[in-house]
This record gives sequence, C-alpha cells and structure tokens, in this order.
Amino acid sequence: MNLKLLFGVLLFNVSIALAQTIDIRYNQLGYFSTREKTISLNSASNFSPQSFSVLDANDNVVLSGTSEVVRFWSDAQEYVSKVDVSEISTTGVYRLQINNSEVNFNVGTDIYESISSASLKYYYFNRASTVISSTYGGVHARSMGHPDTNVRVHSSAASASRPTNTVISSPKGWYDAGDYNKYIVNSGISTYTLLAAFEHFDTYYKSKTLNIPETGGTLPDVLDEVKWNLDWMLTMQEPADGAVYHKLTGLNFSGRIMPNNYNAQRYVVGKSTSAALNFAAVMAVASRVYAEYETELPGYSATLLNAAEAAYAWAEANPTQYFTNPSDVRTGEYGDGNVTDEFQWAAVELFVTTGNTDYSNDINIFSIGNGTPSWQYTAPLALISILHHDTVFSSNISNTARSTFLNTANTLKNGVENGAMNITMGTSNFDYVWGSNGVAANQVVLLIRAYELTDDESFLDAAYVAMDYLFGRNGTGYSYVTGFGDVSTTFPHHRVSDADGVAAPVPGMLSGGPNPGRQDGCSGYINTSNAGSYVDDWCSYASNEVTINWNAPLAYAVNALNFYQNNAALSTEDFSLSPSNAVVIYPNPTQGQFNIKSSKTITSVVIYDMLGQIVHTSTTTQLNLTNFKSGLYVLKITNTDNEIDIKNIIKQ
Repeated sequence: MNLKLLFGVLLFNVSIALAQTIDIRYNQLGYFSTREKTISLNSASNFSPQSFSVLDANDNVVLSGTSEVVRFWSDAQEYVSKVDVSEISTTGVYRLQINNSEVNFNVGTDIYESISSASLKYYYFNRASTVISSTYGGVHARSMGHPDTNVRVHSSAASASRPTNTVISSPKGWYDAGDYNKYIVNSGISTYTLLAAFEHFDTYYKSKTLNIPETGGTLPDVLDEVKWNLDWMLTMQEPADGAVYHKLTGLNFSGRIMPNNYNAQRYVVGKSTSAALNFAAVMAVASRVYAEYETELPGYSATLLNAAEAAYAWAEANPTQYFTNPSDVRTGEYGDGNVTDEFQWAAVELFVTTGNTDYSNDINIFSIGNGTPSWQYTAPLALISILHHDTVFSSNISNTARSTFLNTANTLKNGVENGAMNITMGTSNFDYVWGSNGVAANQVVLLIRAYELTDDESFLDAAYVAMDYLFGRNGTGYSYVTGFGDVSTTFPHHRVSDADGVAAPVPGMLSGGPNPGRQDGCSGYINTSNAGSYVDDWCSYASNEVTINWNAPLAYAVNALNFYQNNAALSTEDFSLSPSNAVVIYPNPTQGQFNIKSSKTITSVVIYDMLGQIVHTSTTTQLNLTNFKSGLYVLKITNTDNEIDIKNIIKQ
C-alpha cells in the first residue's frame, strides 16, 4: 500500500472515530433523590445502544445496563439514547461510565436550593440608581449608576403638560438585559412572573431570604425586590392622562462600560398601548399582593390600583398606538402591532383585583389563546390568573380557560414523555427563537401550573425532567445559568459582568440560548441547528444575552420545584400548618447563627435534616448551626397558640 493510500485510510478511520463521538448530556446541578433521573447520550452520527455502569464514591457499581433505543433528534440533528438512572435514590456523587467516557452527577435533596436564591438575587445585581455594596454583592460590588433623576421627555413622548425636554425623575428599576435601559413592556411580564410566583407560593416566599439590603425588614425579600421595579414603573406614567412611556433609555446603546461611567443623556421615549396595558396588568396584580401589607406600606396598594385603572382607561381611548423607534433612537424597540392579548390580560387582572364588572365585560374568553407566554404574547398569563382565581369567574369562563390551558400543557408533557430528548422544546415551531431558554423556562412554569390545576403528578414529573434542559441535557452540553454547572455560561452579553474586571460573571443569570437566527453575526457559532446555535461569547447577543424576562420564569420554576421537594421531605410527619402566622428566618443562608422573627411568641423550634431526623430542639429565637454540616434543614416552629410553621434554612 502506498503512502498516499495509507494516509487516506488512516484519515477515513479517524473521521469515522470522530463522527461516532458520543457526548454525555446531563443535568449538571444534579437530580433529586426521589425523582426521575434522565441522562442522554448524543452523537452527530447513528450508534448502537451503549453499555453503561454507574459507580458510587467508593467505586462500587450501583447500577449497570444498556441505554435505550437510539432515536434521531431533529432539533439538534443528533442521534440520542437515554440512560435511566432513576432507581438511584441515595444522596451522593456518582460516576457514569460509557466506553472511555465518564461524567460525575449529583443525587440529593437540595439540588435547587442555591440556584433558587441566585436566580432571584440576579435582580438585585441589575438594580439601577443604587450602589451594590460588598455586603450584599460580594465581588460584584459596584458604584451607583444611572440615578435617573434628570431624565428628559423625548419629542415622541411630549404632551401639553410635559413638552419636549421637560425634566422628570424616574429612578430605580432593573436594567432590562445586557444593556442599561429600562423598558415597560419587558418589565411587565418579568414583574408579573415574580408576583405570580409569590401569589402562588406565598408561604414559601415569606421565609425566602436573599441577602439584599431590605432583608430582615417587614416585607418578604422577593416583594422588596419587586417593589424596586414597581416604584420605577410608577414614575413612567404621565399624571395628566394615565399614559405610560414605552421606555427610558439613551439615544443609543452604551459601550462596554460600568454603569457609573455612563454619562449620556437619558430620555423617556414614546407612549404606547402595549406599555399602558402591561403596566395596567402588573399594577393590578401588585395591588392585590401588596394589599396584605397595608400596615407596612400605607396606601401603596391603592396607589398601584389607581395607576392600573388610569392606564387601562388610556389604552381603551388609544387602542392602536403602537410603538416604533423614533429616527434618532436606536435602543431596543419592543414593538408590538397586536395588543389583543394584552387587553385581555389587563382586563382579567383588573377584574380579579376589583370585582368591577366593567372589566369582566371586556373579557372574551374565546379570544384568549394558549401557548407559551412571552413579552409580545401575554394571553397565557390571562389563563393562569383566571385558573388561579377561578371562583371569581363564571363556570363558562373558567372551564374554557382550563381546556385551552391544558391543551398546551398536555402537548408539553407529551414531549417530555415521548420525545427523542424527553424535553418540552421543539413541541412548537416557535420554540427556538431569540431567548429560547426563556421559552424553555416558561414551559416548565406551564407544567407546574397544570399540576396545581389538576393534581396530576405526571405534570410535575414532566416539569422536573424538562428542567434538565437548562442545566446541560440539551443540544450543546452547556448549563445555561452563570455560576452553575460543570460547563456553564461564562461570557454572557451583560455589560456589568463584562466590564467589572471580575473573571466570573454575576451568578444566577439565564443566557438566551440557541437561536438559529444568529442576528448578531458573531463568528463563534459552530453548530447551526435549532438546538445547537449557541456560542458562549460576549459578541453573541442573539444567543448569550441575559434579560429580566428570561430569569423570571427560571426563578419561578426552580423555586416551585424546590418547594415541592421540600414538602415531600416532610411527608413522614403530619404537620398542621398555619399560613396566617408570619415567620421570617434571617440570615438565610447562614454560616451558623440565625434569628427567627414572628408576629407571635415562639414556644418551640425543632430542626430536622432532609432524612426527617430531629437534629436539634430549642425554645429560643436565636439559634446556631455552626457545628452542623452544610446543607438544607427544615424548621418546625410552634407558637403559643399551637400554630405551626414549616421553614427551610441553608447551612453554608
């Protein structure tokens, strides 16, 4: 055989070997001990089912077998075989071996505890108009940027009462994404999702601490954080007529600088029907949530509701005032030429909050579509609120909403149970878009709501499995949340993380994810399939930017799944819970010492580990876990009225 032929044979063999490379894709955060555990084997070429072994920390084989039948996953143009390790229920670190490849994966009871807090703490890091101190921000501390007390009215937003260049004050709020601008439309769905999380799981969030400046105060931390953005949103309404400015931005995007180095003039730009309706819906939800805290925030609930009603009235009088960027403004547009869904959503929220039939008369249940919510498609949010508050609606409305909603939820569940990759993504033609990871997170939220609606455990099971997608069992092998996972997003399109001089990005941020549109022109894309069009690079704003509206469903989902798992851990004892007894644990997480604050006198505190064993008892409200192992613990707190509260605490 001549050398040329020999080289060709060798090259052919190498190419075959490379083509048959099998990647192990798995949830890099871990798997809950009592839940289904799916690991995927992915390859660009077809392959045979693989023999596998799972070893524990002592190298004992605890499970072995052969992976399931190989199927083609068109989203990624890959072949996939499933490895089911669900029978492993003992907490620990395990090693999956296949041929010459292996990965370590975790099994535990507190898998999402850290990320459940980080996904919410992201909003603190994105606050405008404040210093992020080292006390609360650690290495990501920064100087104050954008006080926004000297904001001008752009000509596109001018009115008789506020002519062009009128100076207004519009501080606070969250930076929308990787940029430093603030947009009402995107704040709408983001703020709603966090408020809905609280409304749906209020007992859980009342004891959830985030180590923000307000921690230990009279409000739950998540409501303190949401209020930071609500206070800004209120400043975006023109008092004269109830109209809402579409956005607060500079005329152009800033460079790759820290917030305190931004010195361009800021403007409120345009007024739009979509902004007014998003504003109205969110303020209506917020009004009923904060009504519980009238003592702490006198008049705040009423202020929110008055603002909501004024914005809705303006939208009714201006139903087609659609926003497009003025010629001199080049920041995000968030334009929407169809606001039928926003009208229905706002009417639903206002009716739930007020009971006013003027709003119920505006509801046309047959015009409310299903699907996955997004900033430009809010119809599913109306369904979620109708179904959570179904007793205030007629049976015709609630039954129709139920049928419409479950149509989507069943499709998603079927994708998890029967799809090649066992995920929700790809069940719709509109899943792999700009911000596809936000789609994936919202789909998990829909499965969770379906479980709450039906008590059908198969929806909850599907939610746990579908969550794997964001943490590594996907078309790229990336965990898409900064700071979490073995191979996670590290170079997001996020100005603070890029310019702060800290190697690691702000933790807990969900990147946009695969986007076959690749509108950024970044040269780093290697895979151009629907599920593979992602590059972990600052330049890829089309696949690697972060935004408040993608993080909100991530926070909703991981906290809800955390809640269910914690409740399951307590199933060994029948506790009589008292949702009316307000108890706050702080600091949480703790290095050791922590305090219990309650509206009633505490008579006993019993601490359980996650196996349900009692590890400590006390009659004081100042406790110390210094000598305890790191992990999640459960507190059973009893007061003088024999009311019981169940709280969780993390020992770091």
